[in-house]
Amino acid sequence: MSTTEQRTAVLLMAYGTPRTREDILPYYTDIRRGNAPTPEALADLTARYDALGGTSPLAARTEAQRDALQRALDEATPGTYHVMLGLKHAHPKIEEAVDQLAAAGFRRIVGLVLAPHFSSFSVGQYLDRARAAAEPHGITVSGIESWATEPAFVDFIARDLRARLDALPADTKVLFTAHSLPQRIINAGDRYPDELRSTAEAVAQAVGLDQWTGWSIAWQSAGRTPEPWLGPDILTVIDDIAAAEHGDAHPRGVLVSAVGFVADHLEVLYDLDIEASARAAGHGLAFARTACVNDDATVMAALARRVIEAS
Repeated sequence: MSTTEQRTAVLLMAYGTPRTREDILPYYTDIRRGNAPTPEALADLTARYDALGGTSPLAARTEAQRDALQRALDEATPGTYHVMLGLKHAHPKIEEAVDQLAAAGFRRIVGLVLAPHFSSFSVGQYLDRARAAAEPHGITVSGIESWATEPAFVDFIARDLRARLDALPADTKVLFTAHSLPQRIINAGDRYPDELRSTAEAVAQAVGLDQWTGWSIAWQSAGRTPEPWLGPDILTVIDDIAAAEHGDAHPRGVLVSAVGFVADHLEVLYDLDIEASARAAGHGLAFARTACVNDDATVMAALARRVIEAS
């Protein structure tokens, strides 16, 4: 048996992002299942990237996460694992990555998605695509479905949340957010909202927040489609907070913890740092956001342990 066959491949999966301005159209077309966006929709998305300096830092962030996971695995079990990226809407696609791993002689894959909360629409689809691509090669794929309450992840968010609360008005509301999904998926019994709530409850307990008075859940970045999406939307919640009349208990600050996202990218840097921040400022509310995990060594080491356990 070759050295490669004895090792385990780790397919680290993420959404993907355009690397250059020229990549925005094919990227958007891929998201739309091969249907090109209207000129207006393309211009709107391009303007959002322009507001961030032209492109998102997500590609570099995802590569840094891959490298951090590889380092953590090498420290735990040297020479045992090889980490490779597989992306949903950019290259290398999940299928491309699996084909490359097969060509290199790997016979086992552990699939890990850079999203802590399971949904059949997100994490489930990533793992399904990996397994479908691996089957013709005779490669087995084991998957990590959720790390919503991973202690290192919860501690990372809780520590940053405490520090930011100290710099905000005493009557600040904490909003835990994740990417919205079409309501039909939730109506079919998807556990995604429960996954987000489990993270929120764990972080709130660690920080000592009271539910409803201290924190609640909101959703963000809903798709621009006619069908209803899971809510309430973060912008609506900010409006409601500003409109509430509770005397001295009236919240004068909003702290968003985007626990559904583990890297800085468009849905965080634009939808929250620009759009939601401006909405809060328009109401006279202080605004802040907790940091994303990115390539935090402690969290990546915890994910490495989960990979080892799943092998």
